[in-house]
Amino acid sequence: MAEAGGTPVSQQDRREEIRQEVLASGFVRIEELAAKHGVSGMTIHRDLDVLEQQGWLRKVRGGATSTPTALLETSVRARIADAAEEKARIAEHAARLVSPGQVVALDDSTSALAVAERLPALAPLTVVTNFLSVINLLSGEPGLHLIGLGGDYQPSYDAFLGLHTATMARTMRSDVLFMSTTAVVGGHCLHRSQETIQVKRALMETAGKRVLLLDHSKFDRRAVHELAPLTEFDLVVVDAGTPAARLDELRSAGVALEVAER
Repeated sequence: MAEAGGTPVSQQDRREEIRQEVLASGFVRIEELAAKHGVSGMTIHRDLDVLEQQGWLRKVRGGATSTPTALLETSVRARIADAAEEKARIAEHAARLVSPGQVVALDDSTSALAVAERLPALAPLTVVTNFLSVINLLSGEPGLHLIGLGGDYQPSYDAFLGLHTATMARTMRSDVLFMSTTAVVGGHCLHRSQETIQVKRALMETAGKRVLLLDHSKFDRRAVHELAPLTEFDLVVVDAGTPAARLDELRSAGVALEVAER
């Protein structure tokens, strides 16, 4: 496969470029994408179908438009700013579970990044992560042994994702894993990206204690790929803005729940 100018590109790279374009402009036309990427309109249709399944866009007649929730994940900076106070309180609460000498695993969520900010004070620790933002934050910190999980780097998540990253994650054993998710629907964690889910599941498989970090906005979102039921986590930490009815519902379903108070 090649662009119109003759430079070979992979299917994954082409879809990433299309994703970035629709997020930047709000609307893309199929015929223009086909001409730009030097592929058929049917190929672009298939690309848009995949991106729509992942929640990045919505197909319309002749093209596609961005979705409101997709805009929340266009950059790590935007994700960090989203519910920042709630994430900070959740991270402060969750960090109490960390003891010096442990192996701590962190996923590519900004909720886990908030936990990472508190780890230098709890050293010595070994930290395992696929999130480049965490690696950059903790590199050089005294008392922290940092293990980065490599693989395919995805700029939109600032993380290493996919099969190779998941395979490496399964070789690591952590005492505690801190992670988050895009959405919670019907007592289940959901995410847009299958590559992300591969790594999250691998980290869960090798963790002694699984801790899910959920600010209340996660309950108002939707995504297509299921990660796991909330009952698979040893602890779910939510913020005080989570409605009481939601808390009662989760506890009735057998979810181990703690609220990070203000």
